[in-house]
Amino acid sequence: MAQGTLYIVSAPSGAGKSSLIQALLKTQPLYDTQVSVSHTTRGMRPGETHGEHYFFVEKHEFERMIEEEAFLEHAKVFDNYYGTSRQAIEQVLATGVDVFLDIDWQGAQQIRAKIPGARSIFVLPPSKEELDRRLRGRGQDSEEVITRRMAQAVAEMSHYAEYDYLIVNDDFDLALSDLKTIIRAERLRMARQKARHDALISKLLAV
Repeated sequence: MAQGTLYIVSAPSGAGKSSLIQALLKTQPLYDTQVSVSHTTRGMRPGETHGEHYFFVEKHEFERMIEEEAFLEHAKVFDNYYGTSRQAIEQVLATGVDVFLDIDWQGAQQIRAKIPGARSIFVLPPSKEELDRRLRGRGQDSEEVITRRMAQAVAEMSHYAEYDYLIVNDDFDLALSDLKTIIRAERLRMARQKARHDALISKLLAV
């Protein structure tokens, strides 16, 4: 069976990466594409489901998993841990399913070191002005928070060249089409096609 591909998708807040991933998943069957579910020590929020939005675990359990090197990447954000389980990812990839991982550039660096075959995609906004408009459009943050998010966005965008692919999310439908094209091209790579069509190739080459 062909091994699935792990896709790392990163972008500054407001660039639209989560919306692109969710839109992509709606066009793909579960046996082809899934999104990674991270572990976290933060509390479950209303409407969230264990195993669907996150795997909610206690701090001592998360720290035990760190000691056992159970994570492909992990980070501590505002006193809560977040991490990607190596076992969970590898089990899904082994079934031939592609997995999407929505993480920042630091997590991406950790994963590339452990899974060299992962493919990475960076999503950029069309301009700083548009990014500012999108952040303000949420209507959730103060001016101070927006200023901090913009500064953080510039720092994140400076790492774009570390990725395999770059998508500029100006027109959402076009950006989604670009994302689909990347997935299609990766599935047509020789190693994956050879594994998928091994029986056919053997028959075609039989003397």
